[in-house]
Amino acid sequence: MIPPIPPPLHDSRIWTIPYARNPFFTGREHLLALLHERLSTARTAALIQSQALYGLGGIGKSQTAAEYAFRYGDDYAHMFWMRAATSETLAADFVTLAELLDLPEKDEQDQQRTVAAVKRWLAANEGWLLILDNADDLLIAQEFLPTSHKGYILFTTRAQATGAIAASVEVEQMNLQEGTLLLLRQAKLLDIDTPLEQAQYADRAAAERIVREMDGLPLALVQAGAYVEETGCSLDDYLRLYATHRKDLLARRSNLLLDYPETVATTWSLSFQQVEQANPAASDLLCLCAFLAPDAIPEDLLTRGAAELGAVLGAATADPFKLNEALEVLRRYSLVRRDGSTHMLSIHRLVQTVLKESMNKETQRAWAERTVRARQRSLSRRRL
Repeated sequence: MIPPIPPPLHDSRIWTIPYARNPFFTGREHLLALLHERLSTARTAALIQSQALYGLGGIGKSQTAAEYAFRYGDDYAHMFWMRAATSETLAADFVTLAELLDLPEKDEQDQQRTVAAVKRWLAANEGWLLILDNADDLLIAQEFLPTSHKGYILFTTRAQATGAIAASVEVEQMNLQEGTLLLLRQAKLLDIDTPLEQAQYADRAAAERIVREMDGLPLALVQAGAYVEETGCSLDDYLRLYATHRKDLLARRSNLLLDYPETVATTWSLSFQQVEQANPAASDLLCLCAFLAPDAIPEDLLTRGAAELGAVLGAATADPFKLNEALEVLRRYSLVRRDGSTHMLSIHRLVQTVLKESMNKETQRAWAERTVRARQRSLSRRRL
């Protein structure tokens, strides 16, 4: 017999966002407005599709979701945040939610019974927003959701393909103005309420150079700003240091960044490991992309130059099905973009930097030589 579902909590609103509001949050206005339109409580919740903020690790998906919660939280009856990286973290957070909801099953020894009780509550109550953070495996996250409900769901994920589970909304790197403003604020070189136009000329110019170097990646800019504040160095000093200590700076943890559990280097190193385990050809393809122009990598370079790319990657690029499999794995982590209409790939410049820094000199030389030979073969075959 299914136990009765407790009535909604009228006198106590539940809020489980794990972060304080980020005073340095910058930009993303169009993105937030689009989410608000799609997750509007003025529309019938049962007819609203779940939304997924997707993008590269460190691009600001979780920070954007948190800002959405703070900005529009009053629109929703309850605001739930779940750690969705694994089924274990999801189950633990569902048990915590059962306690907050005071469900009869909150003390069950079998977590699955508690999870099922929370799912029934979600199905029976309306107006809530559930944020599933780091839901890189969307199928696992979906297992924790009721099949029908009258609430609102927002995922953050690195996966570019979301199928029928959610509508995708890409989180892209910051433009030059947004990135510069974020860096200057984080470094305490510009007050939060002061417009960019009032920044010191030298500070703004140096900040813009750093933003270009980091290709607008928010996490890298936040780390740079924290380093400048902690050490008291100038932005120009940071740029000079970055030229010789990229690996150290991208891996450095700051005591000031409590809401950023991972650095750029650690965020991506795990992704690189997972790619290698899932598909060795995808790992080799990523290494190759590190030595090509990041914004326009023609797929025919891979197919025409297959004989120069080594046994693993060469076999994959010579077979369209295997090449698609490798690219699917890379897109699962948003490590590359693929434009099907132009048959072009692109990769974030900082991903290239971290990949190269993780290689020893011999490996770097091998991939650089493969790249040159593949380009030469591709060009020669194109002329035929």
